[in-house]
Amino acid sequence: MSLPTNLVTIHPYFKAHAGKGPEVESLLKKFVAKTRGEPLCLFYEFSLFEDAVFCREGYAGAAGVLHHLSNVGVILDEMLTVSDLTRLEFHGPKEEIDLLRGPLGHLNPAWFVLHCGLSH
Repeated sequence: MSLPTNLVTIHPYFKAHAGKGPEVESLLKKFVAKTRGEPLCLFYEFSLFEDAVFCREGYAGAAGVLHHLSNVGVILDEMLTVSDLTRLEFHGPKEEIDLLRGPLGHLNPAWFVLHCGLSH
């Protein structure tokens, strides 16, 4: 599979509150259902380890990221009542990351700018 050169990935890590596993599980299914129709979403899946939740997700450009976050905002607010966001990263080419710094800077993420790879 060939990925677009404007690929931006989001790497959110959550820690479920004690005893809130069933609520978290229900919300993960809501996230997936809500994201399913997003045209700029390239992949979207959750991985679990004990009480840690990780979402592996990728979008065609900053526009895809911003659309997604707007689309799942209500569910994300619910998620933050049953878990803590322990780390947030955005990875992508400089020009796409720069488009996210203003609208998402308040989240205090780690901004990873693509340096090199097979396509660079």
